[in-house]
Amino acid sequence: MSEAGQDGLNIFVDEAGDPTLFANRRRAIVGTEGCSRYFILGKLEVDDPMGLGQRLTALRAELMTNPYFNGVPSFDPPRGKTAVAFHAKDDLPEVRFEVFKLLAGEGDTLRFYAVVCDKARVLADVLRRNETEPDYRYQHNELYDGLMRSLFGKFHRLADGYDVCVARRGQSDRNEAIRTAIDHAERDFISRFGFGRGSHDDWKIRVSTPKSDACLQAVDYFLWAVQRFYEPRVDGQTGASKQDERFLKLIWPQVGEIHDLHFGPDRGTFFNRQKPLSLEERFGEQKRKKP
Repeated sequence: MSEAGQDGLNIFVDEAGDPTLFANRRRAIVGTEGCSRYFILGKLEVDDPMGLGQRLTALRAELMTNPYFNGVPSFDPPRGKTAVAFHAKDDLPEVRFEVFKLLAGEGDTLRFYAVVCDKARVLADVLRRNETEPDYRYQHNELYDGLMRSLFGKFHRLADGYDVCVARRGQSDRNEAIRTAIDHAERDFISRFGFGRGSHDDWKIRVSTPKSDACLQAVDYFLWAVQRFYEPRVDGQTGASKQDERFLKLIWPQVGEIHDLHFGPDRGTFFNRQKPLSLEERFGEQKRKKP
């Protein structure tokens, strides 16, 4: 695992949801089964990535030897799930409890930031653009790269150097595209604040996997908590659609900022410790409008 040094920042980046807007024949599928309504990009600043990685690996090894999990499919190594790396979507609730407890115990050595986009709004923008540019075709990567630029263009913590580890997407690592998005973010930062955060060489960017970099497992858990807040789930007993803020509350002491790009004013809404993100704050008005 790479270290940014005593005066550097170690940053781990991953996504939740998907950037898909259309199925075959450009059929819009945002918010339908199997396609998320929101797309989220998050970064986790980790003061001691080696130590956190060791603690996550030790916890997984401990759980693997616990007879309580004998015969559980996700603990079968060939399936490539919990037995290989923690992944909140695949892990059992009992496993999630232990991982969240470990992450909470890291305190302010972890700081999480995210940008959230409403894909229904993105879809509407794409359709409007097609009215004036019939040849334009939306590509998944443009949404991802735009959120990367937004995430890294903000005034967060400054350092002498930045070691950025980005989770690989599918079969392609897209190193150059990620580097370009962060370079654009740096230009945005300079334009907005009047100074830069270092030279091109001060940003070390690499693409990895949760199996190789355990801290990517940590950012996955933070993202999953945010995704559970935003994405409605259908209650199996009542059939009602609802969001879940339990996990967001659990990680909130370690959240630096969540920028909801399509909520509120034109520039979106920034949620932080002074303005916490809650179901009432984010969805309350919409719920009151329902008959």
